[in-house]
Amino acid sequence: MIGCFMHGRRWAAFFHRLFLALLLLIGMVWLADKIWPLPTTEGKLARIVLAEDGTPLWRFPDEQGVWRYPVKLNEVSPLYLQALLGYEDRWFYHHLGLNPFSIIRAAWQNLSNHRIVSGGSTITMQVARLIEPHERTFAGKLIEAWRSLQLEWHYSKDEILQIYLNRAPFGGTQEGIAAASWSYLGKPPAELTHAEAALLAVLPQSPSRLRPDRYPERAQKARDKVLNRLLNFGIWSAQDITEAKEEMLWLPPRQVPQLAPLLAQRMKNESHERLIHTTIDASLQSRLEETVKGWRHQLPERTSIAILVTESKSMAVRAYLGSTGLEDTDRHGFVDMVSAIRSPGSTLKPFLYAMAMDDGLIHSESLLQDIPRQTEQYQPGNFSQGFSGPVSASDALHRSLNLPAVQLLEAYGPKRFVAQLRNGGMTLQFPDFAQPNLSLILGGVGTSLESLVQSYSVFARAGKMAQLRFTPETPLQEKSIISAGAAWITRLILTGEWQPGSTTEWNRHWPLAYKTGTSYGFRDAWAVGVNDRYLIGIWIGRPDGTPVAGQFGAAVAVPLLQMVDSLLQAQNTAQTNAALPMPKPDSVSTATICWPSGQILPLTDNNCRQAHKAWILDKAIPPTLRSSEQSMSEIQQVSLWLNAKGLRVRPECTYSTQQTLQLWPAILEPWLPAREWRENRLPPVSPDCPVIETQLQSQLLISGVKEGAAIRKLGDSSLIISVKASGGQGIHYWFKDQNLVGTTQNNQTIRIAFERIGLHHISVIDDHGLFNKASFFIE
Repeated sequence: MIGCFMHGRRWAAFFHRLFLALLLLIGMVWLADKIWPLPTTEGKLARIVLAEDGTPLWRFPDEQGVWRYPVKLNEVSPLYLQALLGYEDRWFYHHLGLNPFSIIRAAWQNLSNHRIVSGGSTITMQVARLIEPHERTFAGKLIEAWRSLQLEWHYSKDEILQIYLNRAPFGGTQEGIAAASWSYLGKPPAELTHAEAALLAVLPQSPSRLRPDRYPERAQKARDKVLNRLLNFGIWSAQDITEAKEEMLWLPPRQVPQLAPLLAQRMKNESHERLIHTTIDASLQSRLEETVKGWRHQLPERTSIAILVTESKSMAVRAYLGSTGLEDTDRHGFVDMVSAIRSPGSTLKPFLYAMAMDDGLIHSESLLQDIPRQTEQYQPGNFSQGFSGPVSASDALHRSLNLPAVQLLEAYGPKRFVAQLRNGGMTLQFPDFAQPNLSLILGGVGTSLESLVQSYSVFARAGKMAQLRFTPETPLQEKSIISAGAAWITRLILTGEWQPGSTTEWNRHWPLAYKTGTSYGFRDAWAVGVNDRYLIGIWIGRPDGTPVAGQFGAAVAVPLLQMVDSLLQAQNTAQTNAALPMPKPDSVSTATICWPSGQILPLTDNNCRQAHKAWILDKAIPPTLRSSEQSMSEIQQVSLWLNAKGLRVRPECTYSTQQTLQLWPAILEPWLPAREWRENRLPPVSPDCPVIETQLQSQLLISGVKEGAAIRKLGDSSLIISVKASGGQGIHYWFKDQNLVGTTQNNQTIRIAFERIGLHHISVIDDHGLFNKASFFIE
């Protein structure tokens, strides 16, 4: 009994010492883990900018040039995981980082064959080598074993496997299954086939020797070796293996992400994420970049192109081309012209017309004046160098006439106009200490292509200006700056088909609505368009700001805009052939108005000189816009007293009746047919009770030709008539038969040539709208 007791005490002492030893061992392991902690399992910083579908657009490698595309376990095809574990480590989820049976098996095979036949490394041991590379020595193996145990201690099996997926070498500068899948196969790792999964499972064993783009035969043999093992282990069926082996292995050279470089750089600067997701459509981006590469050769040297395409409903940016190409150094391809501040030319005009409609200044057919003018030392002209006289608001906007826009901005107010646009989110920059003035509507301000495209969203979103979205997580933000009705009418005008009644055929989609712009000196050519689904912005010019003679929006930007629009329509036929995307608002209706008053009159009324069918807002019909400076540019309403014969008499004359006559603005007479001139509109004066004529304007006299004169033309040479003006103020603008032929000052003489026999007119207008004319015949 004493012996049994002593024997029991010895076992108790043994277990006590064993417990202390284990406790000491655990303590030592814990201490060793603290003294020699695991290296970081994250690779060095490498970042990738992705399209909306996950396609890599551009990569930013680490300092060693290595690029990685981090993925999570659930973002990788189960076929790849089956192939990887079945070939590399079938007992991965069962061992503690070291698999002694695999180590013994590998050692026996290598000794028996006197060479390395197989390795005994587990996935965990391979991860240990990846995070802490070492020489293949006994000491190195001990370190590897220690790190493997640490990995199993600190991480779950799925986390260790995910580290492997992101750190395994796949040849060249690629690390991770996602980088390899995109680079070699052009697809995400979630879409791998059986054959592709087997190929990528074996590639990390010898990535340089088995690179499929360089050594396809070697890679195919290694792949088939994996497939055979998976068949032997019953992981995949015989049919799957047979079909996978029939898939020939031939890959093009490695595909390096090279799309949207300037956007990628911008997103990299704005985000700290390793994977930067954007809203870009990779397919559309690629097609447009290829198009621009061919298009640029049609342009003058050093001229670049920028294109921005945005989906109007979501405001997601689908394509972003900041230049003709990063490698195109001759055209400053490294300069991002999507975000560059430039003069917008006439592209701000649609906003002004829409705001003026909301303000009750005009309707779509309001009479505006395309005439010479000079205000506060600012003398605007038209791109065509000519003037049209009376024009409708719709026609003036569609033709992008400058003088009507200046007239309209003068009435609306430059500062108010700028404040309204900025309130919606538009970027507008003026030189230091400069205040908004009339020149801004013709490009005397700075903005960017992205700001313009963003602002044109008002014409696709019922008057609401929405911010561009470059990333999926960016919330949609919008602000109303014009009414839905004004946006609808303005967009209609920009299509070129604004006449009431023409829209009944639009049972599928609207035509492309667009506006062009050309900055001073032909430095910037613009075209901004709105179709059923997209906003499209085009800029063409030289990034250094030097002029390009003859390069203007309609000539160079519009053809590219139309090509992009056609590409988008073809790409989205199913979506665009839907119901009318922007139905006519209830606030919009039609009315037949009369010029020159701009009001509704019976068509038989003598004051309805021209009838126009107009789009109106809230049933309001504003009268013809008055001018604040040019007195002769206003509608003149004259009260007349007529006798029974329709002759003008004094009010006190017998049997006289009063009538009102609306006369065109006197300043427009050079562009009006003779029957509309004041002298031809006023009835003759009665000799029995004559009315006393009053001057309707200050004196501006023409000397050198008499009213009604008949002048004989000798021979075939031109007839030269020398004329000059006296009276008036400032610059005198001279017109020959409604065409501007020159200007004079200080009683200078101007020589005007006439070739045609018949009736002619010489007209002169001064800076304040005073005018005179002389009609004569050349025989």
